[in-house]
Amino acid sequence: MTSALPFDDFRNLLDNLPGADLKAEARVRTLFAKADKPAHSLGRIEDIAAWLAAWSGRAPPAVTRPLMAVFAGNHGVTRHGISPRPVVATANAVELCAAGGAAINQICIAHDLGLKVFDLALHIPTGDIAEDAALDERGCAATMAFGMEAIAGGTDLLCLGDLGVGNSTVAAALFTALFGGRGADWVGPGSGADAAMQARKADVVDAALAFHHGHLDDPLEVLRRVGGREFAAIAGALLAARMQKIPVLLDGLAATAAAAVLYVANPSALDHCLLASLSPEPAHARAAELLGFRPLLDLGISHGEGTGAALGAGLVKAAALTSSGMAAAVRA
Repeated sequence: MTSALPFDDFRNLLDNLPGADLKAEARVRTLFAKADKPAHSLGRIEDIAAWLAAWSGRAPPAVTRPLMAVFAGNHGVTRHGISPRPVVATANAVELCAAGGAAINQICIAHDLGLKVFDLALHIPTGDIAEDAALDERGCAATMAFGMEAIAGGTDLLCLGDLGVGNSTVAAALFTALFGGRGADWVGPGSGADAAMQARKADVVDAALAFHHGHLDDPLEVLRRVGGREFAAIAGALLAARMQKIPVLLDGLAATAAAAVLYVANPSALDHCLLASLSPEPAHARAAELLGFRPLLDLGISHGEGTGAALGAGLVKAAALTSSGMAAAVRA
């Protein structure tokens, strides 16, 4: 039996989400319409600027304190041989980020983004979802609360990414539990799984759903039973950003799976989000369509670390500057 009490605060937040600033959005669109250019000639740049205004309340919008937050977690389910990479690779990637040598470091420098990388108890993998819950309720709620602290210190654009050996299998389990189907419908190569390994991944997902059958009607229960720490932290960060009216860029399969948990709880929960990058993982395009996302970029990036979101932040910053610069010309 579960009390559900640790999740009550999050359920209350999901039931009372703030909406967009429609006046700010309309002002940006009006300024673009008045600019000396063909109507809608800037395409999605205009849409991005309007979205940014709607969720920041600033028209024209500005991005002055963007933050890239990367959450790293390890998973007990890796013992089933569902990843070609050893579990220690997660900690190694975190250390490389700390040393400034990872891809995400360079992209953040290029686009002047702040970077925070969170080690979520990498020495203690979550429970094996095929035979146990990934987390207990209190642990999941505490990790969500920890994720909410990612915006401490202030930001006006939050980019979210992940690190975690085996987390493409966990993402597949979340999608299967939330949207239906079988493991084979949602698993893919991840970080390089061959056909035999992908079959094991599918079997593990099916085993997890069979083990947790009867407890997957509540999306927060889905998160704690077949998710993981980085998924819970990303979900928490998403909620905190919404409550503080901070626009969000999502990157990759795992972040999308974490976002899907909130979407199933409240279909408006992701209105302040854009999907920055579409990974080559087959399930990602399907999940993006179900969530109503149209990715900003499709560069074949499956690297993780939030690289797609950091690249997308460059587009968002350019859209903000385009909007403000053209608005100044209109006023003049």
